[in-house]
Amino acid sequence: MDRFLFLTVDGLARGATFAAFALALVLIWRGARLVNFSQGAMAAATTYVAYSVTTASGSYWLGLVAAVVAGLVIGAGTERLLMRHVDASQPLNTVIVALGLVLVIQAVLGILYGSEYRPMDVPFSRTPLSIGDQPLLSPYDLFVLGTVVAVMAALGWAFTRTDLGLTMRAAAFAPDMARLLGVDVRRMLTLSWGVAGAVGALAALLIVPTELGAHPHATDLVFVYAFTAAVVGGLDSPVGAVVGGLGVGLVLSYVSGYSGSDISAVVILGVLVAVLLLKPSGLLGHTSARVV
Repeated sequence: MDRFLFLTVDGLARGATFAAFALALVLIWRGARLVNFSQGAMAAATTYVAYSVTTASGSYWLGLVAAVVAGLVIGAGTERLLMRHVDASQPLNTVIVALGLVLVIQAVLGILYGSEYRPMDVPFSRTPLSIGDQPLLSPYDLFVLGTVVAVMAALGWAFTRTDLGLTMRAAAFAPDMARLLGVDVRRMLTLSWGVAGAVGALAALLIVPTELGAHPHATDLVFVYAFTAAVVGGLDSPVGAVVGGLGVGLVLSYVSGYSGSDISAVVILGVLVAVLLLKPSGLLGHTSARVV
């Protein structure tokens, strides 16, 4: 029972970062009706920004802010300079361009920083706190959970309580009507990409330092888990991204804890295939597609 409790708490902490990453995918899907397969590589680039700033300044927090700002700029720039000019009448076009962007980003990172892992520090201890003899979350895990919850609450408030957030939702779900009302739909789409880039950067910076560190391919597997979380929850549903992320985190924790980490990725891919076959819209997604 103690082991199960520890694995559950650990899975929720890991799942929170997957949920944040999945939310970035959902933000772009809702606005542009495409899966940004370059999200992981974009986030990997921001971890190097954080690494460089932290190394130069000695401040983790400056690195964190720099990474989030870089994610915002990279996301908005990708939509404005690249994706906007892709013929989206054939969905495969955007997929090919996004995958090509992955190769470009990873190649540039390899040229600039090399292929070795760059260890990154975290601002709080990773030693688990204990209640009695039972180890639970570490201070860093609590920081991760608190940060992800705060970001999701802020996004929820922004999209439901502010004029800008409501305008972005209108541009995503009813672009033609929004245009008639004077909304610059393209600008809102660029903003959605920027926000998604910032959220993805934050999620990457929360999880990459707990692995081996910054690397051009550091977020490849994270993207797979986040994509699975988004599909499981429903690409149309921010709440589904949270549920899916926590679910993926729990599955990974239980599988690695009881059966070994070697089969964790295989199990997650199995979950992804099962959801695509049985309920392609996801657990909380809409069954009908919006015509853009």
